Amino acid sequence: MNTIWNPDITQHGGPKYRALTDALRADVVAGVLPGGAQLPTVRDLAWRLSVTPGTVARAYQAATAEGLLKATVGRGTFVAERDQRADAEPSLSIEQELCDGTLDLRSPRLPEAGQTVAITAALRRISSDLGLDWLNYTSQDQEAPLRAAVCDWLAGRAVGPLSPDHVMLTNGGQNAIRLVFDATLTGERPVVLTEALAYPGFRYAARLARAEVVGVAMDREGLLPDAMEAACKRHHPQVLCLTPQAQNPTVACMGALRRAEIVSIAQRYNLQIVEDECYAPSSPGEETLRAMAPERTWYIGSLSKSVSAALRFGYVLCPPDRGAAARSIATHHFFALPLPLSALCLDLLRSGEADRLRAAVGVEMARRVGRVALRLGGYDLGWQAGIPFVWLRLPQGWRASSFTRMAEDAGILLRSADQYALIHDQVPHAVRLAIPGQTTMAELEAGLASLTRLWPTRRLTWLFSWKIA
Repeated sequence: MNTIWNPDITQHGGPKYRALTDALRADVVAGVLPGGAQLPTVRDLAWRLSVTPGTVARAYQAATAEGLLKATVGRGTFVAERDQRADAEPSLSIEQELCDGTLDLRSPRLPEAGQTVAITAALRRISSDLGLDWLNYTSQDQEAPLRAAVCDWLAGRAVGPLSPDHVMLTNGGQNAIRLVFDATLTGERPVVLTEALAYPGFRYAARLARAEVVGVAMDREGLLPDAMEAACKRHHPQVLCLTPQAQNPTVACMGALRRAEIVSIAQRYNLQIVEDECYAPSSPGEETLRAMAPERTWYIGSLSKSVSAALRFGYVLCPPDRGAAARSIATHHFFALPLPLSALCLDLLRSGEADRLRAAVGVEMARRVGRVALRLGGYDLGWQAGIPFVWLRLPQGWRASSFTRMAEDAGILLRSADQYALIHDQVPHAVRLAIPGQTTMAELEAGLASLTRLWPTRRLTWLFSWKIA
């Protein structure tokens, strides 16, 4: 029997489908719609709310993608049980249609720095020497030259022991996280620690691995050691996931002393560490966690943030004694990378084009980040040169959800802090602005000008001390 549910979508702003999604989320979290409750049919709810069936269907689809609902063919749509939706948050994969003049600052986009020419030339080179191996399944043994090229690519970073035998190649960084979880998690309900605000991909991968995710409090340098140790004592986790060099979304950079404290706690509690450095700059920077604790650290990187996201090429620098076992897990997932992809990436890495493109992209991104920092520098802004997003903290009394809707009404799409937090955690009122590398500087400037007009006319002084509970 369908649940009698009559939400008041006028309490939520934005398009009607999104207002309905927000109302649904609020009632699920508040317990108005308990786990297992069957929702009204699309047509019934549409009739009662005086909206189109397409509006309701779109809201149900969005809530299902978040993990709030479960759709069963022939039975209907139901609220997911609590243990199935503990990590549900607004999905980062659902992109609404863009109107003319909309500036999309939700996900970074690389600037065109010669990638199309370089990739075209590389494809021509590899297509001139095709053999019978292009007719057969790929294997991990075939990837040995590409693993060696990845080691050369990492040569400028302090990553500890570095050998082709330590490398596992993956279909992008998200695939790398899932494979590392397969290599490290055991038991029916293992626990994974993440930063309180973290890349949602950690939670998506943990959900697939049937793991529970526990957020650890942060400050402006990243993970708090005391909070991490308390979480270890209470939850007995197996894996810690973090991004110490360019934390996503806060852009925090963890100092050497803090890194040493984190590593020491991980060693005491026998934690494996997933060090996501896909956004890390190519310059050496701070010593990586893997350099400090190579026996337990899985260092993840990719070409997506520095050369081309379309390549979907990632890698994991495994603990020295775990590389072969990790590649065996990859074999069970997909044998090895598709030969066209691996051949293309090998050519780009060996020819030096990948290094050249990384440098050119870094220069252009640094220019754009500098422009954003100059425009928003009077506000409480976190940023690093060359890192393709910034973190804007809102003044007291301002809500991130409301500000995000105001920005959308002004033609600017942002991501609020809610999308990086666990559903039951406290969330700071802040938004992430990704750098659009494929818009003109004039378009970027116009969007930033529109954004600043959302603030009060008088200049505000904001507090710089904060802590994520």
